[in-house]
Amino acid sequence: MNRRAWNMSFIKFRHFFIMYLQLAWRNIWRNPRRTAVILTAVIIGIWSMILLGSLMRGIAVGMIENGISTLTGHLQIHHKGYRNDPAIENSITDPVVVENALREVLPKGSSWTARVRVSAVASNARHYSGVTLVGIDPVAEAKVSFIGTAISQGRYLNPGDHNGIIVGEALLEKFDTKLGRKLVLMSQDTHRENASRAFRIIGTFRAEMEATEKQFVFVMRKASHKMLRLGDGISEISILLPGKPDNPEIYDRLMTALPSEQFEVNTWRELLPFQTAYLRILDGFMWIWYFVVFVAMGFGIVNTTLMAVFERMREFGLLKALGMKPWWILREVLTESFLLLVTGMIIGNILAFICIYALSGSGIDLSALAAGAEYAGMTRVIYPAVALKDIFVSNLVVLLLGILVSTYPAVKAARFTPVEALAHT
Repeated sequence: MNRRAWNMSFIKFRHFFIMYLQLAWRNIWRNPRRTAVILTAVIIGIWSMILLGSLMRGIAVGMIENGISTLTGHLQIHHKGYRNDPAIENSITDPVVVENALREVLPKGSSWTARVRVSAVASNARHYSGVTLVGIDPVAEAKVSFIGTAISQGRYLNPGDHNGIIVGEALLEKFDTKLGRKLVLMSQDTHRENASRAFRIIGTFRAEMEATEKQFVFVMRKASHKMLRLGDGISEISILLPGKPDNPEIYDRLMTALPSEQFEVNTWRELLPFQTAYLRILDGFMWIWYFVVFVAMGFGIVNTTLMAVFERMREFGLLKALGMKPWWILREVLTESFLLLVTGMIIGNILAFICIYALSGSGIDLSALAAGAEYAGMTRVIYPAVALKDIFVSNLVVLLLGILVSTYPAVKAARFTPVEALAHT
């Protein structure tokens, strides 16, 4: 076939295809009420799939980001056995070895900080409570965790604040105290003796979870060394990597560089087991939700399309009497279903993105349900997070399964005989 003949064939095919789509589109709107019912089902289905999926992803992203920023980081290094028994005896006594390995292994743009972390009791004249004492280097800590940008009252620690302490807003309220007042911390030192020291509150912080505000208190690392008689020892080193939080290559290099009999390296997935478990079951939840939505939507599509087929029974019988093949009738009904599904998907996607955009600024505030949200590990405010995979799967599920459930009415229409059609009233 020469080029001219090929062009003519293509033009004829294009005109036939356009005419076929126009005919199918006009048939759809012969009964606007019925079409509106199917469109509503498709729109609500795709809208709910995308919107709920983005909210579930948002919960996961919020939980992970909050967990990583709350003194976890992407990687942590401890003395071997520290996680099983986080006692002061299991501290890293010689952090220089680890620091040298970090300088050689970590990629450009990484941040890391060394901490002292021990259990302690905080008290003032009228109250006492168990807390976690965290000794930090203010400059390095601000690059790795939330505390550098979470100050709500007062100020952040300065290198000269040897007696300064930062506490959470919830702990400040619980102790009925204020900035400038003293807070006494008591813990066990390296000689297994009780060690106590008075600190002055110079600042408070606000965290995503109230439990974080009640749990952690921050002091200078040198002050914690002196109080606990720890020398230069540290409890952990937290590392924040550039880019994605998962970097198996860096993890393997650190495992090789550090003696396994002295140190252990853990990823954020190991340090945040609840968030990791949520990520594992999230896709399962999504598929269950897709199934529930599609079942509700599918019954509506089948019933409405089947009703339309029986209303046009005489029309299909006449077309077969005039010589139209059953495959053409099948194709016509499926084309009408396809156009309905695509129209509903476009409108549903637009509505879903409008809702996501509206929620992206303020989010969904769960402060009134803070206790329940924290129990589930959720942040106080949920912001939607859009994943291209969820959008693609949602639309693909609606389109393919929608065509699949429309096949039964289409086959029913193709099997009508002229005699059956003429006898139908």
